[in-house]
Amino acid sequence: MTLKPYAVVTGASSGIGAATSHALAKEGFHVIAAARRVDRLNALAASASGLDGEIEAFELDVTNQGSVDALAKALVGKPLEVVVNNAGGAFDASAVLDADIESWEKTYDINVVGSVRLIKALAPILRAHGKGHLVVLTSTAGHVVYETGGSYTAAKHGEKALVNTLRLELAGESIRVTEIAPGMVKTEEFAVTRFKGDAAAASKVYEGVANPLTAEDVAEAIRWSVMLPDHFNVDSMTIRPLAQAAQHKVIRK
Repeated sequence: MTLKPYAVVTGASSGIGAATSHALAKEGFHVIAAARRVDRLNALAASASGLDGEIEAFELDVTNQGSVDALAKALVGKPLEVVVNNAGGAFDASAVLDADIESWEKTYDINVVGSVRLIKALAPILRAHGKGHLVVLTSTAGHVVYETGGSYTAAKHGEKALVNTLRLELAGESIRVTEIAPGMVKTEEFAVTRFKGDAAAASKVYEGVANPLTAEDVAEAIRWSVMLPDHFNVDSMTIRPLAQAAQHKVIRK
């Protein structure tokens, strides 16, 4: 019996990660949906019933090396073809001079160091399979900075640098490396987490914006990139809602 190709999606318990897991399962992948909240992952796995592929829940904390090593051990010998490094987030909206150093450390550890942990652990499994695709979710915040976004923009610039360095270092191998950089995406948790649970402050981010991107929109960009022929690499894809022409140019009604 031929095993389905495997895909790992981190940060899969909600938002973009959950939508991406579902999109890849539709394409026939055996998706390892990895995150800390196992109850949500189990519900996501159940929702994949009837698709060409399936979703398997896996508890993962990208800030914990032992947790990442356990994931890698579980995948040894499996036909792993795709790794979507989506775990990340913003945890404050403070000016640099008001910086909470612990928040900066957390932001960097999850977005940048967590990405390195995961990629270092899983790239050898892609190599053993003979081909693969590393997809890293950055942000337009990794391309342009903005006020009160210092911790997040610094981390996402670091993550973008990681992706570009990795692509150079893997040149000549059969491993594709793609950066997906979304602009304004309205998900259930991102802004609420950034504003430490203040739903009113979070909602103002999207106030008056017609049709911000959804998690499913970003998942479609990932799915499309992954399903291209093996010789076709999307280096970087920047995606925004029509209402957002640039980081600081947002049309609000």
